[in-house]
Amino acid sequence: MSFQQGLSGLNVSSKALDIISNNVANTNTVGFKTGGAVFGDVYAASLTGSVSGKQVGAGSTLGAVRQSFTQGNLTTTNNPLDLAINGDGFFIVGRSDGPNVYTRNGQFELDKNGFIIAATGEKLMGFQSPAALGQLPTPVGGLKEIQIPIIGSLAQATNLVEVGGNLDANALSPEETYPSLPGNTFPRPLGDPATNEWRDARTYNFSTSIEAFDSLGKSHEFTYYFVKANVTAGETANTWKVFLSVDGDYPLDSTPPPAPPAPPGPVTPTWTLSFNEDGTLKTPVAGPSATSPLEVPEKYAPDAMDFTFYTDFSGMRQIGGPYLITELTQNGYTGGELAGVSVGRDGIVTGRYTNGETVGLAQVAIQTFRNPNALNSIGNNYWEATLDSGLTAPTKPGEGVAGVISAGMVEDANVELTTELVQMIIQQRNYQANAQSIKAQDQILQTLVNLR
Repeated sequence: MSFQQGLSGLNVSSKALDIISNNVANTNTVGFKTGGAVFGDVYAASLTGSVSGKQVGAGSTLGAVRQSFTQGNLTTTNNPLDLAINGDGFFIVGRSDGPNVYTRNGQFELDKNGFIIAATGEKLMGFQSPAALGQLPTPVGGLKEIQIPIIGSLAQATNLVEVGGNLDANALSPEETYPSLPGNTFPRPLGDPATNEWRDARTYNFSTSIEAFDSLGKSHEFTYYFVKANVTAGETANTWKVFLSVDGDYPLDSTPPPAPPAPPGPVTPTWTLSFNEDGTLKTPVAGPSATSPLEVPEKYAPDAMDFTFYTDFSGMRQIGGPYLITELTQNGYTGGELAGVSVGRDGIVTGRYTNGETVGLAQVAIQTFRNPNALNSIGNNYWEATLDSGLTAPTKPGEGVAGVISAGMVEDANVELTTELVQMIIQQRNYQANAQSIKAQDQILQTLVNLR
């Protein structure tokens, strides 16, 4: 008699229970993928000779433990660096003592050096270009360990101001509105000329101000004054003169204002805006441009680099309606410290700084495999690539078959607890049945031994 079939059944049932127990034990493990037993039958021709029609099976064996890489549920957390992949692919984690490993567990954090690390200390990999100390890197380049600059961002001088809106076509020049004013009156002293108070609101139509920055991050106030051309004095219709004041001082001009008590005299406009008959702006605008920017006098930023910028008025129009500024932006900022980090669906890691800037610092990389079941599990929710797994090139989230990133979330284990408990009962019954077959074999053998 042979006990082999029953023993093999006990063995595979025991292994199946081990797999089920491992699934149940990892129900709360982030990114865990449930495993399942793949069984195979065993035949030996030597049992009954070479006649294939009379082969008797020799039991069963465990062919493989196959993991199911189906999507797990996503659970919201309070950590912006908790990441989940919604779709196919794995996070790439670099090790100092071996090749890169792969995981679906996106529980990451920042270490003291600004690297994004897993709970076990390995570093998250992505796309990031090197940059000089203090400069923010751009999210392009080769695969490397993602590092968030732990020092503050440097200041950036303003070199572009954008002003857009509407200048009321019904407006009259200051001289037409206030006939008592002499011609070409901007700027005009207000009150005692000795005080150099020149901002007489009767001498301009509209004004708007914006904060700008020099190369040291020092703040400066740029004020734009819009003055309608005086058609009655022979000036061109549909034309506006634009004057610029820095830090509330006398408007910029080629000649400095006279010293008190002499009253300030008129200045030349910095820009002249001419509009078509349909209210659109004629281009190019007369005045400093991108190729010939305006240079702010050194006295306003004596310790900084040359302070030059140009103003883009392309968003301006002139129609009959109220004065309105719809766009007023500039591209400079002062220095700032890192205030927070966020990750988008495309994997872009964005740093938020105390100066209000948001800068793309890096991009998380996603690794996909043609045959993920061939990956070698090494524990801690990590897998290693094998020859059979079909390693592909790292991609950006959302490209090709790679999934997208859900930040502030983690992927739960895809273990279906009810199914596992039912399978546990089934394997327990299988184990009992195989034990019963061994018991029956033993009783039959005992009967043979007792024959006289």
